Amino acid sequence: MKHKYYFIQIVRQLIEFILELVYPGRCPVCDEPVKQFGTLICPGCRGKMQYIKAPRCFRCGKSLKQEDKEYCHDCSRLSHGFDQGRALFTYRSVADSIFRFKYMNRREYSRYFGTEIADKLGDVIKKWEPDALVPVPLHPSRKRKRGYNQAELLADVIGSKMSIPVQKGWIVRTRRTTPQKELSALERQNNLKRAFKIRLHDVKLNTIIIIDDIYTTGSTVDAMSAVMRENGVQRIYFITLAMGTGI
Repeated sequence: MKHKYYFIQIVRQLIEFILELVYPGRCPVCDEPVKQFGTLICPGCRGKMQYIKAPRCFRCGKSLKQEDKEYCHDCSRLSHGFDQGRALFTYRSVADSIFRFKYMNRREYSRYFGTEIADKLGDVIKKWEPDALVPVPLHPSRKRKRGYNQAELLADVIGSKMSIPVQKGWIVRTRRTTPQKELSALERQNNLKRAFKIRLHDVKLNTIIIIDDIYTTGSTVDAMSAVMRENGVQRIYFITLAMGTGI
């Protein structure tokens, strides 16, 4: 099974290389075609995205303003269902890019984002020793309308770079929920109740990493974690492209 997975990844990388020759990808910062072949971002744009730096919340990974703090405000008062998480960029520095990635069909951004996650957060991912990466699923109707799931695109790149299987159909979204960005913290939690379900019961996973684009309050990861715990998953982590700053 693993040999088949690795072969698929090699074929995918070859296809991506050919497509890059014919159709240069757009820079995730300026949105112009990348001018230098073989790169995924314009050299002059590379420093415009801000990485999350220490000190970080021990639980969710948000950057903290005070070095003597161990947890952000949310994690100090909430009981999360996941064990630990990390994100790559500060949300403010990549908000426009993420909007285009999600809603303007800039699927090619996933190559840069996923590669950066594997490069900058690879040591953390290896330490967690995941059985699989699990992208946050979209409801089928929303995926049909958008044409793709940005979390799946990220997971595919990370999985390919780090030789970690990606489980896309293992957990599904059974209700079409209101977009989380439109809701308050309490509304986010209620919005996701009974929204997820394990579909592939014959796939047994002990340690997983949930992959998503943005972490805000953790409601989505918590809702998925609750279902996963009920189905025997022992250790649950998450990696997201961006998150806000903690206090």
